[in-house]
Amino acid sequence: MPSELLQFLKVYSQFVHPVLMWVLLALTIYALYSGLQWRRARTATGDLKKNLLKEKFNVKHYQIGSVVLAIMVVGSIGAMGATYINSGKLFVAPHLLIGLGMTGMIAVSASLSPFMQKGQDWARYSHIAINVAITGLFGYQAITGITIVQNIIKRMGT
Repeated sequence: MPSELLQFLKVYSQFVHPVLMWVLLALTIYALYSGLQWRRARTATGDLKKNLLKEKFNVKHYQIGSVVLAIMVVGSIGAMGATYINSGKLFVAPHLLIGLGMTGMIAVSASLSPFMQKGQDWARYSHIAINVAITGLFGYQAITGITIVQNIIKRMGT
């Protein structure tokens, strides 16, 4: 019985990463939205500013950004672990390399927070540029990830 359970976990662990990454993509889009709303709140005036500030987009953006950072790092490590356990190797291909690059980029983006809190515009613009690039790369990762999942399913059928 334990070997059957291990085999089940080995096979289906390959699907945790794709599901987690689709959730992460949705969270990333929400982080983008809340960040844009916080930027609007900082530059707005009058009643618009009051209404936007009530929504506390700065807190929402910071919190969801922290969750996105954690999921991306853990998801990247987990995916490499599941791939290695199931294949005995990592496949050095664009999907892996871009995923690792995105993981590094999000760490750099998060590290800019203290500078942004001190009002440093260079940090704010860098943070925005990095995160827009990450979101764009996510589109590529989603497409190549679907292809990888299809290949795993084909392999399971044979």
